[in-house]
Amino acid sequence: MRAIDLDGYVSRLVADGVVQSECSPILSGLANAARSLAKVIASSAKSGDLGGYVNASNGSGDAQTTLDVLANEIVMASISETPLAWLASEECETPVALTPGAPFSIAIDPLDGSSNIETNAPVGTIFSIMPTAPCGTSDATFLQPGSQQVAAGFFVYGPKCVLFLTFGRGTLTFALDPEFGAFVLTSDSSTISEMAREFAINSSNARHWSPAVHSYVDDCISGAEGPRGRDFNMRWIASLVAEAQRILVRSGVYLYPRDKREGYENGRLRLVYEANPIAFVIEAAGGAATDGTHRILDLRPVHLHEKTPLVFGSRREVELIARYVRGLEGGHRPYQLFSDRGLLRI
Repeated sequence: MRAIDLDGYVSRLVADGVVQSECSPILSGLANAARSLAKVIASSAKSGDLGGYVNASNGSGDAQTTLDVLANEIVMASISETPLAWLASEECETPVALTPGAPFSIAIDPLDGSSNIETNAPVGTIFSIMPTAPCGTSDATFLQPGSQQVAAGFFVYGPKCVLFLTFGRGTLTFALDPEFGAFVLTSDSSTISEMAREFAINSSNARHWSPAVHSYVDDCISGAEGPRGRDFNMRWIASLVAEAQRILVRSGVYLYPRDKREGYENGRLRLVYEANPIAFVIEAAGGAATDGTHRILDLRPVHLHEKTPLVFGSRREVELIARYVRGLEGGHRPYQLFSDRGLLRI
């Protein structure tokens, strides 16, 4: 059977009236950027220290690597002439005006996980395509709830270069064919199981967690002998796109909660161009995504670089975590990581 590439698949959706025609050149531009980035990342050993930090910070205040800056330039060059009114990037403090009156706008993290470059861990590009607000301003456009997204997805630059994409109904998977240079459809129905046997969290921050997060992790780690009645594996790659890819492939749950550290009180991930697109992809695959209690896609951003806690993955596990959080609201009791006791016995 003949392989279906990204351009061909989107053209079919346009012909069927499922997707607006303006989406096609935008996604083609993003695919071109991803191909270029995949080559740059693969050849970074010959290109110098692309993972080194430059003497600057991005729009949300994080230190920039050389590759962050280059990725932003590649993405902007690839989509600047597509039907996009505004481009909001993690690397830019304010949105960039592109094509006045264009029906769509894009929020993007050009290179998620760039600090992992030197360890050869997977990195990626995350994007959210929004309808441009009727008034045409960038604030009105990007401060819409994530439920208004037209399309969203992320590329992963790892052993394979992969694209996970959704238009809100089902999650599609494309892999870059290195011989032909095209993103070829590998699955049109990625599905996340409701049950999870893996959870991902950075346990080095355990001393800063809330009692609810302590309780949830303790009960998972207690395994088949504990209240959960089954064994769990713990994972942590420190790359959002890699964590999301693993969950889309074999289910599980990811937690990046708020904690007591300065600057982490409202979480660490960016709502507009990280949490919203990931949540859109995850929900389309049958999973769920919350800030611990509230659905991510229902949140209305206050500003472009707003941070949020993020929990996503297998639906039943995400819902259970929300029950842990709600059950401990206003209360406090001491917890020791990996203790024998937990709040809920499920």
